[in-house]
This record gives sequence, C-alpha cells and structure tokens, in this order.
Amino acid sequence: MARRVFLIVLDSFGIGGAPDEAAFGDEGSNTLAAVCSYSDDAFPNLARMGLFDIDGLNDPRIDKWRRAQQELPSPIGSYGRVRELSAGKDSTIGHWEMAGVYSSHPQPTYPDGFPEEIIEKLKKATGRDILCNKPYSGTEVIADYGEEHMKTGALIVYTSADSVLQIAAHEDIVPLETLYEYCAAARKIMSGEHAVGRVIARPFIGEPGNFTRTANRHDYALTAPSSTMLDILSGNGLDVISIGKIKDLFAMSGITEAIPTSGNTEGISVLMDSLDKDFHGLCYVNLVDFDMKYGHRNNIEGYALAMHEWDDALGKILRRLKKDDLLIITADHGCDPSTPSTDHSRECIPLLIYGEGYDLPHNLGELAGFGNIANIVYNSLLSRRFKHAFRPGATSDPDIGNIMSYVDMTNLKVTATEEDISSLIEKAVAAGAASVCIPPSYVRFAVKAAAGRIPVCTVIGFPNGYSTTAVKIFEAEDACDGGASEIDMVININEVKNGHYDKVASEISKIADRVHSKGAILKVIIETCCLSDGEKKELCKIVTEAGADFIKTSTGFGSSGATVEDVSLMASSVGPEVKVKAAGGIRSQETARAMIDAGASRIGASSL
Repeated sequence: MARRVFLIVLDSFGIGGAPDEAAFGDEGSNTLAAVCSYSDDAFPNLARMGLFDIDGLNDPRIDKWRRAQQELPSPIGSYGRVRELSAGKDSTIGHWEMAGVYSSHPQPTYPDGFPEEIIEKLKKATGRDILCNKPYSGTEVIADYGEEHMKTGALIVYTSADSVLQIAAHEDIVPLETLYEYCAAARKIMSGEHAVGRVIARPFIGEPGNFTRTANRHDYALTAPSSTMLDILSGNGLDVISIGKIKDLFAMSGITEAIPTSGNTEGISVLMDSLDKDFHGLCYVNLVDFDMKYGHRNNIEGYALAMHEWDDALGKILRRLKKDDLLIITADHGCDPSTPSTDHSRECIPLLIYGEGYDLPHNLGELAGFGNIANIVYNSLLSRRFKHAFRPGATSDPDIGNIMSYVDMTNLKVTATEEDISSLIEKAVAAGAASVCIPPSYVRFAVKAAAGRIPVCTVIGFPNGYSTTAVKIFEAEDACDGGASEIDMVININEVKNGHYDKVASEISKIADRVHSKGAILKVIIETCCLSDGEKKELCKIVTEAGADFIKTSTGFGSSGATVEDVSLMASSVGPEVKVKAAGGIRSQETARAMIDAGASRIGASSL
C-alpha cells in the first residue's frame, strides 16, 4: 500500500496502434515513432521503466532506433499499453477517463469557427463586437487582430484543433477582471451541444507589431459529469496535489492544492520539490509542452529534445522515490508531430509503473480503458493488507530435551504421493517436530491433513534458485495463500558468482516483504557447498539486512550438505534477529546435536 502516488501525464505522448484510429482519421499516427525518428540518442530511464518493451511497438522507426542502441536496460516495473474507450481524443476527455469517467460523445470542435448563434450570444453577454472567429495560433492571432482590437474594443475570439473557445484581449483595453467575467459568461453559453472542454482567457500586452501574451491566462473548464478519482480521494481525506493544467481540466474539483506552471521545465522543477513533501495521497502532474509547443506545431526536434529533458529528470526521480511511493507515467492522447495534421491523434498511450507493489518487471499487455489507471491509484492508496491467520501461529520454541522439536521433517522427493505426505505429517506431529516441509503442489493438501496440529513449510526457487524474482514472489505468495506459514527460498547463486550482491539483496528483501505481509516467515537457502567463506559471510550480512527470519545452509540437492563449520560461521556472522537452519545430510541425532551446539536453531532432515 502506497503513501504517495505520483501520476505524471506526458501530454500527447501516444504510442500508436489505436484500434479505432481510422474512425478519427489518424491511421498510422505514432508519436513515439516520430520522436525516435529524430535521432538515435538513448532514453535510458524511460527504457528502464519498460517503454520499449511494450507490446505492439511495430513501427519501422522504432525498430531502427532499437537497433542503434548499444544496450536497452531491462524493465524494473510494470509496463503496457492502454487504449481509450471514450469518444474523443482531447486532453479533457483523456484525463477524465484516466480518472474513471468515460465519455460517450466527443467534445465539440470548430474547424470553421463558431456558429453565428454563439457569436451573437457572446456579443449580447459582453456588449462588444467579435473579431476573428477562426482556428488560430495564439501568438499569430494577436499579431493579426491585436491592433484592430485596440482601436475598436472588439474581442478576439478564436479556437484551435482542441475543444476550446479562447478570448484574447489587451489588458489596457479590457481589464483582467472584466475579461474573466466575459469568459465566465462564455462558459455558460458553451453548454449542451456546444459544451467545449475549456473556455480560456488570453490577455496580452504591448504595442502593434510587438504584442506579448501575459501569464494571466485563466481556464474555465467543463465540469466532469460525475465524481472523478480526485473527488473520491479527497473525499477519503487524502491529499490531491495538482501540478500544471490538471486544475483546469478538472475545474479544481477534488483538488486540495494547485500549483500552476508555465511549461515542462517549471513542471519538472515543481515535481522535484514535491518529492520532498510529506503528503498522503496523489500528486497529479501534466507536462504540457509536448502537446502545446511541439505536437501541435509539428516540431519533431522540439518534441524529442523535450523527451530527453524528461528522461534526464526521470533518472533523478527514480533515485529519490521513497519505499512507499508509487510512480505512474502515462499520456492522455497522441499528437504525432510527423503527420500533416496539427490536431491530436487517436493513439494508445503508454503505462509505466514503478514503486510500492510494482517493483518487479511485469508486462501488462494491452488494457482497455484509461480508467485502469484510476483503479491502480485506488488500490495503491485505499486498499488494505490482511495477514493470514495460520494454524498454528508462531512455531513454539524448541525443547533441548527433544531433538525433534528442532526439526523440519522433510519430504521433497519428486515421487512423493499424498499417502507419503500424510504419513510424514502424522510422524511429525507424534514426534513434536517444528514443521513439515513439503513440495509446493502439496501445500493445500498438507494444510488440510495437518488440521492445525503442525506448521506447514514449503520451498520456492527450488532447488537451483535461478528463476526470476517475479517467479519466486508468485510462488511464495501462492504458497502462503494455500496455507504455508514457512517459506524456504533458494538464492540466485549465479548473481553471487557475478558479484551482483545488490540484486541478491533486493530479491531477498522483496520476498521477505511479501512473505511477512502474509504473516509467514522466510528462510533463505544459500547452498554453502557452492560458496567461499567470504561469500558466505557477505550473504549472512545481506540476509540480516533484508529482514529474513532464517539463513539455511543447503537444499539437500547440492554436492554436499550442512557442516558444523558452516553453521558456526553463519551463526557468528548473522545479526541477532536471524536464526540458522542446518540442512542436507543430517541423518543422526548426534549430527543434529552437533549442529545445534554450533548455533543452529532449526534442522532440516528427511531421515533423522
């Protein structure tokens, strides 16, 4: 369960392949491919997040970029593509859908200008005449109509490829508060079939030939038709921090703090500052320059350079995430700068997730609906963890007078039958053993047969240890869900031999967290027969720091099993909270006692 979720929207960063692209006139659009076509420069951090492992990136421009890379790092979290289900391809509908609100109708656009009925209502509401009434660039429209506006006082009304109505006015001709009143009135006019996503006040200053838009822009967004993710989270007492135009897209609904930004660079800076904030909830960020400055202006170079700016920042963000943080990177639509169109493009979007609960490589495939993102946020911030009530609970302390009370009585034979497992359980109960250790496929059977009389232990990554961390975690959680209250895992000895102790430590820590969250205990098998004394000592330190409960000598399937010398070395090298289990080749009570005397707290044996 996360404490902080950072949801970053790379505005317009589509990845192509929308199944309904033809219906929107966007066949072949692929914003990612356009960015990759600019140069072969790497995006190391987006690659680490899994961007280039997403299914369906079958554009030749992406293939060419991939071939040019010396190395593509392996993903560290979850990655996939998401298709939009709403009938639209604008920012408002895209953000609403990722916040759980689906739209059956697209928001209106006006490629030929607004109808006369709208213009007449605007004239009546403002008492001023109207200039332009066409799709226009915001800087060009004031250059072309600014002087006439200053002479006549008429308002400059224009639109774009987006669902917007914009009103530009010189601050000396129309005071800011008056312009804001006009836009508020326009917001009421633009309803029903004319309910555009945003009405925008666009004030400017300067003289003819040298007009400049000011930072006093104000958006009047259409309110979502029902509660969004932001409303739900804030209604549950969580923080919802808006960075960039998120506040405008949601008309401030559900937002507890809003921080406006002038573009990507400032947005990234504010995001960095937010990483130091102690909040509980969602930090929702929109980086608008990809769309506003580069996508709509068909500027492939600018788009690519902005992506490199973001990739550099992403590396810093990944290093600063806290243990209970979750990072989600996505988009709201496409805007392919390589096509003749300057409009948004109907594309799938990337979904890249890393952090609490998503710290393992996992291919999500294609998900239907941006609303999947809202569900991920809900599950991360609002779900609860429940521990299993194992029968019996904690294992009782061993009795030195009964050597069997130290023993995990074991049958891990590939030929073991249900009758063999039942017989093992009855013998273990009669002997007062510590537990029974059986194959994972027999966990549910053994739990039922044991009926709470003795703990059930099983193995994961067994016996070679070289399955991936994700596989081991699945095995461990599945075993705990089946009723196993003790898990014996085998480390990846390949990584030890490569000197990748950080990977070994990360794996043990992740599995310990998952096992402990289920209420079970973890024993870590290091297979001492494969290791030098130096490697054994390093692993004792790692197991201690990773928070495992036991360190175990052997699988019993290696070239040799436990030795008194290894047990003594391990007992003196682990921390006080970690116990030692000796296993492999222990067939007599005398050998078992020698292991206990050397520091073992548990014995693994199949024929003691």
